[in-house]
Amino acid sequence: MPFRILVVEDDNSAAEFVCNGLRQEGYTVEVAANGPDALHMATSETFDLIVLDRNLPGLDGLSVLRALRAAQSEVPILILSALAHADERVLGLKAGADDYLGKPFSFSELQLRIENLLRRRGAKAVETTLRCGDLEMDLLTRRVVRSGKPLDLLQREFQILEHLLRHKDKVVTRTMLLEQVWDYRFDPHTSLIDTHMSRLRKKVDENFDKPLIHTLRGVGYRISETP
Repeated sequence: MPFRILVVEDDNSAAEFVCNGLRQEGYTVEVAANGPDALHMATSETFDLIVLDRNLPGLDGLSVLRALRAAQSEVPILILSALAHADERVLGLKAGADDYLGKPFSFSELQLRIENLLRRRGAKAVETTLRCGDLEMDLLTRRVVRSGKPLDLLQREFQILEHLLRHKDKVVTRTMLLEQVWDYRFDPHTSLIDTHMSRLRKKVDENFDKPLIHTLRGVGYRISETP
C-alpha cells in the first residue's frame, strides 16, 4: 500500500502543484483547504504524513499542529510557510512540527524531506535502490552503475534518471520532467530536455547490449528492459 499523505493548503494552485507531484511519485493524497477540515480529517482518518500550510482560514496551521499534538497524534508533520525566518521556524518546531520548509520551495526538496520523515518514522521501508535490468541507482550514495560499471552523471542527469526509474515501464511526459526536475510549471519551449536526455542516453545506453531509455515521440520517455 502506498503512503497516505494529507496536504493542507488553502491556495488552489499551490495545492495542485504539491498534490500532482506527490501523486506522480506514487503517494495517495487527500486535501484540506482550511484548518477545521484539516483537524477533522487528521483525527478521524489515518495518514502517514501531513504537509501543513502555516496560514490557513478558520484555524491557522500552528493551532492545528498544537491540537494534534495535544491529542497525542504522532503523525509526522511538515510545515510549509512563507514565514521562513529562523524565529518562525523555531516556533513551528517547538509547536511540534517535524520539519519546516519555507516558500517558495522546489518540489524535489519537498519530496526529499518527506522521504526523510517517512524513513525516520519507520512507518514503512523507503526505497533506497532503484533498478531496471542491469542498471542500478543507490539513492543514499548517489552511485549509479550498469553491468557493474559506474556511470558519471551530472546532477540534472541523476534527477532525470531517478524520475524515470521511479516510473519504470511507464511513460514520463516532458511536462512531468519540467515540473519534477526543473520545478517549471510551464513549457519554456526550448531544447532543454532534449539536450539533457541525449547526454543521459549516451551514458546509460552507449556501449551496452541493449538500450533502456526509449523515446515515445510526441509523448515522452520510458525506461524499460523492453522496447
